[in-house]
Amino acid sequence: MAGSYNRIILVGNLTRDPEIRYTQSGKGVTKFTLAVNNPRNREETSFVDIVAWDRLGETCNTYLKKGSNCLVEGRLVIRSYDDKDGNKRKATEVVIDNMQMLGSPRDRAPGSGDDAGPGHNGGGAQGSGEGFGDELEDEIPF
Repeated sequence: MAGSYNRIILVGNLTRDPEIRYTQSGKGVTKFTLAVNNPRNREETSFVDIVAWDRLGETCNTYLKKGSNCLVEGRLVIRSYDDKDGNKRKATEVVIDNMQMLGSPRDRAPGSGDDAGPGHNGGGAQGSGEGFGDELEDEIPF
């Protein structure tokens, strides 16, 4: 029997500005949604929830905004939780450990576009993506 492999690479545009929250232990968690078009059918778009932890999450929160084009790389996570009314729910998300800002520096950097931040030369940012399952159960801020 073959082993398992869970890896996802997506390119799309943010549907809204990223939202950062912090767990009780101080870990940053940034969430945003990526609109990804089907290359065979341009009218079909998937909206994928993205989660970035720690420094990568802070980078996403600082340099990405609604409409930003980016490539994300990570793993698919399907988690169960109870909503406010006690109903069982499932959330499907991509927890990323790499993000590449696409487009011109003016489109992705805050301010005038002259910043030399992580989107200026290559625009890559990486994070560990670890700890998702460890703290998620008790401390998910969303």
